[in-house]
Amino acid sequence: MAVEIPIYMDNNATTRVDPRVLEQMLPYFTEKFGNAASRNHSFGWEAEGAVNNARRQFGALIGADPKEILWTGGATESNNLAIKGAAHMYAEKGRHIITSTMEHKAVIDPCKRLAKLGYDVTWLEPDGYGIVYAQQIAEAIRDDTILVTIMWANNEIGTINEVPEIGKVCREKGVIFHTDATQYVGKMPADVNEAGIDLLSASAHKMYGPKGVGVLYVRRRRPRVRLEPIMEGGGHERGMRSGTLNVPGIVGMGAAAEICNNEMANEAIRLAGLSHKLVNGITGQVETAVLNGHPTRRLPHTANLSFPYVEGESLLMALKDIALSSGSACTSASLEPSYILKALGASDELAHSSIRFGLGRFNTEEEVDYVVDKVIHAAQHLLMMSPLYDMVLEGVDLSKVEWAAH
Repeated sequence: MAVEIPIYMDNNATTRVDPRVLEQMLPYFTEKFGNAASRNHSFGWEAEGAVNNARRQFGALIGADPKEILWTGGATESNNLAIKGAAHMYAEKGRHIITSTMEHKAVIDPCKRLAKLGYDVTWLEPDGYGIVYAQQIAEAIRDDTILVTIMWANNEIGTINEVPEIGKVCREKGVIFHTDATQYVGKMPADVNEAGIDLLSASAHKMYGPKGVGVLYVRRRRPRVRLEPIMEGGGHERGMRSGTLNVPGIVGMGAAAEICNNEMANEAIRLAGLSHKLVNGITGQVETAVLNGHPTRRLPHTANLSFPYVEGESLLMALKDIALSSGSACTSASLEPSYILKALGASDELAHSSIRFGLGRFNTEEEVDYVVDKVIHAAQHLLMMSPLYDMVLEGVDLSKVEWAAH
């Protein structure tokens, strides 16, 4: 079967809106256009009912009460509200926050901002696979610790952290636990109660919903979590996030969540198979290629490969008919090497030679075959042009060459 060009394999950056999601959204742009905060007429009641139904749909995906679902403009806003809101609300209890060097910038930057305001932030280092362990959290918690924020799965390498175990530690210590679950939710089973999560961030456009809408789960009991708002003006969303709700987007996120809840198990098996085929196909033919992150403890749709002795941008240019990424979409405009891979101990050169393959719902086996063949051809061609690789073939010891370090 012929494949359509270009091929999209950057689903960690964003996903295509599922046609079934769009179908449910469309009426809320036209005949069902009411403001969900308008309580005096049927247009408002209809919009409010749709918003609350979406709360139910997303709540079912993560095992939460619908009343614990707050709507935001996306996971970046959710992360900011969770981290800054909790830090300011509980500042009298303590000013110590624990996070990791592997977090998304939407967590790292708010923590850096708080550090400038006098909060003490502990930055945990992951292991060589990119995993943060519960034992690290237990050892870092102090009497004045008020918040732990650790992502559920990494956006660049797909490694899955010990979130349920971390949640247990935080619960035992009485510390609020926030997780950025943007890449995880909708791909893998999640239950906020079983995992001991107090705050959870997610975004619709990572799970086949629209851009510009997200969720912040805020625990209501055992314990009740309170947040100081970072936006004010109307008291919407239990007073924690003011602003007119994006009703069509919210309807889309609810629909996307329900589809994920129904199809996630089978989809994960299919994507894991495609990912396995892609990784094995490339590494089996390109002898220098290596997988970054954990070989098995990772998201089924994510694979990050480094190509030593190959310049990453040259490889991406050779693959211009395939949408891929050399890192997070939020940082890929920068010429700096991936800080995620640097945290794993990769050299600048090796980090620059890395590519993230983000498989998704609409990718096919034929597309994977095409990408594997294309990557093999391009990588082998660039290797032949590499003077460093020539030295390796000649038996030169490159142990002291930074490029070779990993």
